[in-house]
Amino acid sequence: MAIKHLAGVDINVNEEGYLTDSSQWTKDVAVAIAKEEGIDLTDQHWQVLEYLRKEVAENGKLPSIRRLTKSGVVDTKTLYRLFPDGPLKKATKIAGLEKPVSCV
Repeated sequence: MAIKHLAGVDINVNEEGYLTDSSQWTKDVAVAIAKEEGIDLTDQHWQVLEYLRKEVAENGKLPSIRRLTKSGVVDTKTLYRLFPDGPLKKATKIAGLEKPVSCV
């Protein structure tokens, strides 16, 4: 485990940069992680991030891409445009959640 300084605070991350303690997540931390990933967050990004965090809080696990795109929050094409090169992997990282087990 490593410590990373983002948005003026120290957060615990694993070797891939995912938060190891999701309670350290804030919107400012999300903006900083997104910036590192080359993403400028828009309202659409925030809808996806909030949906993912809500799903984990309520169900204890990440939804699949299929479930996310069937939720009405975002369609598949838009999801890949918002979070290129691994949408669920990038979205969960920015949302302060664990890396999806389906992602290599």
